[in-house]
Amino acid sequence: MKKKVSLIMVIMLLAALLAGCGSTMKNEGETDQTETAQSSGQESQAEPVDVRVMALKGPTAMGMVKLMDDADSGNVETENYTFDIAPSADEVTPKLVQGEVDIAAVPANLSSVLYNKTEGQIQVLAINTLGILYIVENGDSVHSVADLEGKTIYASGKGSTPEYALNYILEKNGLVPGEDVTIEWKSEHSECVSALAQDPEGIAMLPQPFVTTAQAKNPDLKVALDLTEEWDKLMEGEAEKSRMLTGVVVVRREFTEENPEAVSDFMERYASSVEYVNANVEDAAGLVEKYDIVTRDVAVKAIPGCNIVCITGEDMKEQLSGYLQVLLDQNPESIGGKLPEDDFYYVQ
Repeated sequence: MKKKVSLIMVIMLLAALLAGCGSTMKNEGETDQTETAQSSGQESQAEPVDVRVMALKGPTAMGMVKLMDDADSGNVETENYTFDIAPSADEVTPKLVQGEVDIAAVPANLSSVLYNKTEGQIQVLAINTLGILYIVENGDSVHSVADLEGKTIYASGKGSTPEYALNYILEKNGLVPGEDVTIEWKSEHSECVSALAQDPEGIAMLPQPFVTTAQAKNPDLKVALDLTEEWDKLMEGEAEKSRMLTGVVVVRREFTEENPEAVSDFMERYASSVEYVNANVEDAAGLVEKYDIVTRDVAVKAIPGCNIVCITGEDMKEQLSGYLQVLLDQNPESIGGKLPEDDFYYVQ
């Protein structure tokens, strides 16, 4: 009898020990899983990065207004975005070079100049604006580039992209600037608008949104030629394609190397912002006025003619490299003396 009782007690003791071990193993397993889950959660919820963005007052900033509004309204939690709009590229360049700005919208040719000056520390993320130059006139005498022969054109932007683009289009159409066509250079776009008002048969090259502003003052002023379309006509049948470009979005190379996820986040949100602006002109115009770029009334009419885009990857590289080649042929200094290397193009 005693042997049976002892055997039963041994069995009960072993059962208790096994139950305790099982409970311990379970708790340890749960702890490991909890720690793994917490660790995984910490990795997936990275701290937001400060992304400092700058754009020029005009079409290059218009495509950003939805992203700007989303960030200011607290609807963006992935990164900490701040935006600044400058009246001229002279304010953007030093801040970008000195690392005070991470991403910026700048003139297309300036991106190449900055790349060369900084020995490759600037990269292009996207083309953000195609050509915004137009030939406008008070009369009705210009229906093709050939019709500009013997005419005088008021223009501004001598020594920069507008001059090189106009010269390229004239020359490719068989006209010699300064001989077949007289170009009267003004220091500002507003001076061209004033010259048109005083000349009943005046012709001028103006960018948007100045075209819309001029038409508001002079309803008889009409758009005679879209120079972006004229550029595209010249590309028909060409082996190496290019586009007439105005602006691009650039980034500091150091920033892309340290914060690739933040760059991807920006690009995704910026592309959505551009799509919104083009698809919702009325609402976007309100945001353009909110950020003091131009008035709402001007923006409503100007946005469709501003050619706001977000072209990335290989398409961006092909179009921008072709454009820079045209400028190089016109004046090497306009792009910093030489074409950028392949690492200039942020292609993922």
